[in-house]
Amino acid sequence: MDIVVKGRKTEVPERFRKHVAEKLKLDKIQKLDAKVISLDVEVSKEHNPRQADRSDRVEITLHSRGPVIRAEASAGDPYAALDLATGKLEARLRKQHDKRHTRRGNGRLSAAEVADVVPGVAELNANGHLPAAEKPESIPTTRIGPLEVQGEGPMVVREKVHTAAPMTLDQALYEMELVGHDFYLFVDSETKQPSVVYRRHAYDYGVIHLETDPLAGSEAGGAGGALGG
Repeated sequence: MDIVVKGRKTEVPERFRKHVAEKLKLDKIQKLDAKVISLDVEVSKEHNPRQADRSDRVEITLHSRGPVIRAEASAGDPYAALDLATGKLEARLRKQHDKRHTRRGNGRLSAAEVADVVPGVAELNANGHLPAAEKPESIPTTRIGPLEVQGEGPMVVREKVHTAAPMTLDQALYEMELVGHDFYLFVDSETKQPSVVYRRHAYDYGVIHLETDPLAGSEAGGAGGALGG
């Protein structure tokens, strides 16, 4: 199993790389998930002095022949952030391990059982953005990736593309918990529609299905509203 440590807009000291190898105990991880292929550790830094207490962020992504498991944390220094993220990762690995052994042969969890087996809260493994609204031509327009930003509009600082097989709603709920996000984008295996499952209140969940309407106008509201409704 490989461990890849990289920095996003920051340098990663060799001392920290060695610490990562010591902290992420491979034998312990492989006991919980024998199908692990690699671990990606990404370090980033927030330079805003108002966020000094959580300026360093560490994100650990575990790739295996099963679902991707992700854990992230922020703290005042990268070592503390790594400790927190490692704890979250191990907790999610243990939950997945226990689920495999207590529910052997039963495949997947139902939506009603997710809260009992994986009670932790959950980042989307993909982001979507609506085009900027039309503004007077005098406002400068900047193209950033696939978006055109007018004036001081939102800046795209990160873009991800994921490939995944269609899945059921139960499996989407389960994988949302494993990556530690509040919502999860997937293709419904029954309807073949792009869909989003999201956490509402307590242990309630919601799901949004996106259906293409070729007759809808370009100014339609779309699915970009708040998820909590």
